[in-house]
Amino acid sequence: MAGPSGKKEKVDKAGPSGGGKKKKDVKKETGLGLSVKKDENFGEWYSEVCKHEMIEYYDISGCYILRPWSMAIWEIMQTFFDAEIKKMKVKNCYFPLFVSPGVLEKEKDHIEGFAPEVAWVTKSGKSDLEVPIAIRPTSETVMYPYYSKWIRGHRDLPLKLNQWCNVVRWEFSNPTPFIRSREFLWQEGHTAFATKEEADEEVLQILELYRRIYEEYLAVPVVKGMKSENEKFAGGLYTTSVEAFIPNTGRGVQGATSHCLGQNFAKMFEIRYEDEEGKREMVWQNSWAYSTRTLGVMIMTHGDDKGLILPPKVASVQVVVIPVPYKDANTQGIFDACTATVSALSEAGIRAEEDLRDNYSPGWKYSNWEMKGVPLRIEIGPRDLENDQVRTVRRDNGVKEDIPRGSLVEHVKELLEKIQQNMYEVARQKREACVQEIRTWDEFISALNQKKLILAPWCDEEEVERDVKARTKGETGAAKTLCSPFEQPELPEGTLCFASGKPAKKWTYWGRSY
Repeated sequence: MAGPSGKKEKVDKAGPSGGGKKKKDVKKETGLGLSVKKDENFGEWYSEVCKHEMIEYYDISGCYILRPWSMAIWEIMQTFFDAEIKKMKVKNCYFPLFVSPGVLEKEKDHIEGFAPEVAWVTKSGKSDLEVPIAIRPTSETVMYPYYSKWIRGHRDLPLKLNQWCNVVRWEFSNPTPFIRSREFLWQEGHTAFATKEEADEEVLQILELYRRIYEEYLAVPVVKGMKSENEKFAGGLYTTSVEAFIPNTGRGVQGATSHCLGQNFAKMFEIRYEDEEGKREMVWQNSWAYSTRTLGVMIMTHGDDKGLILPPKVASVQVVVIPVPYKDANTQGIFDACTATVSALSEAGIRAEEDLRDNYSPGWKYSNWEMKGVPLRIEIGPRDLENDQVRTVRRDNGVKEDIPRGSLVEHVKELLEKIQQNMYEVARQKREACVQEIRTWDEFISALNQKKLILAPWCDEEEVERDVKARTKGETGAAKTLCSPFEQPELPEGTLCFASGKPAKKWTYWGRSY
């Protein structure tokens, strides 16, 4: 029989004495279950961890099935974010998946940025379509013709819409579950205002919500900052982002983006309103999105050689209760205690499940649930029954503790909070250990080769960034700006750009990225 590792296992068919009646087949413990270690082959490790109930590979390259274990996490984040944007008076809607070429190509910079990734429908049955239809890579051009129809006067503003949907970007390079896929789930908010001040304010409000998703829910530290002109949203005025960093690979990950589109799209799609004095003015627009990429960042950040480690806030099962019956033990009594424990935890709002399957050994169950990343395991054996206690085992650090059943609920709540905080703190320390401040090109190259998150003084010129990309191009990808953090360290007068030698204007994070 195959266990979590897929290896064949011996089956114990004999009773306690080694003879007599046959017992039910019991699957034995199979060790870690992963064939590679995170530090030794990160790509293979990540793929194996994702395949353990998070995704299933599909027969079209770059497309993945999201299984219930991962969808539950997405839904928890969705519930949080949806409630928060509704407090901001954002309303949900849904626009079609298809885009006509004329509309898609209206904003030249925008379509140039997305053109290589656009998928086209060219046939219906066996007949060629007269005009091919694009599948949305994002929905600015889908939605804005209708904004121009709906916005007439200043009383129609602000218009704040969001949709939860899928988009298709026909990525050709290195598809990676959650991180780079041809179809993914996201939310995209599209808002229109009378003034730039209102648009600017909302950009940062939304960015703060994205920080909270990463730091408070996924326990992943991020940096809030501004994207460079080269890296901003195609056709937009400016882009802000939350940036994560994966120490194992030395790569940044753009976690989520909040864009101020300015008036560019308003000009193209003629989105105008009549102000209070009767003058025709153009609106100011924003768009903002986060996607299922969030799940990939979480897995990469927290997973270990035993599999996933889920932060309690997003785990669909926060506590798993496992019976540990020895021979001649009161098995039914132990099972009843497990069920009672789950009931008590569930009534207190804790997401708990018992694993009473009798064809798996306790050790096998430990490995299996560890691989799935459940934050806390509770074991109940004969001695625990006798002492009216349970044993807790933390997934994040393996710490075991015996606690009285009388104070179980309070203790578990406290433990889950500690696990959440500890996961964030451990991730933050690992990230901080990778940050390297540099001043010169040689220091930059040295830090890049050491997989560092590089903070460098920069002249903020597009040509210089393009030059850095060209000079660092290699098998592992070129280095580029990740973001210029809003919290800027002091920049002493006379500091020069590490790449051009011109006067530096700001500190910027650089590195390779996903």
